[in-house]
Amino acid sequence: MRHFSFKPTLMLRGRKFKGLRGWAGKPLHPPLTDIPIGAYLLAGGFDIISVIGRKDDWGQEFFHAGTYAFIGGAIVSVFAAVTGFWDWWKSSEAGTQARRTINAHASIMIVVTLLAGLNIILRLSDYHTRGCPTPFNFVVTLLVGLLVSVGASYGGTMVFDYGFNVETAGDSPVWHVSEQDVLPGQK
Repeated sequence: MRHFSFKPTLMLRGRKFKGLRGWAGKPLHPPLTDIPIGAYLLAGGFDIISVIGRKDDWGQEFFHAGTYAFIGGAIVSVFAAVTGFWDWWKSSEAGTQARRTINAHASIMIVVTLLAGLNIILRLSDYHTRGCPTPFNFVVTLLVGLLVSVGASYGGTMVFDYGFNVETAGDSPVWHVSEQDVLPGQK
């Protein structure tokens, strides 16, 4: 008996290409979201460390690391937003619970992106003179970390609860037009 299966996971042959959405069973949006989520959460951790070490050189280095993490996360979030928009446009129907969940996810992530952009501007204006974020910038960093976690939960609901995978699990009631929300475990 074989214990491993590698080839099916890595193969794109036989999968229908769906443009910016990815391939059937291999979406582009979810893997792209991992980088901004991780970057913004790491930046929050770096800022906490930089506040602790604000009087030392290493505190400033953590502040700078947080700045780079935010910039990297913001760059990749542009690609995540484009592929996410394409998923919304091509894969969900108005009036469904799935569309409402996607709208909630997208709204939260748009706010995250705007706050991350503000955070980058504030960080770069103080980049060479500060050893840690200003109190306002620190609050924005923590808010971004909180909101990106909440927004990612909505995205996770799409994948894990609703079976969204470029080609949807169409037999789930969340993909049918209805004003009634279906909760996990509910028939």
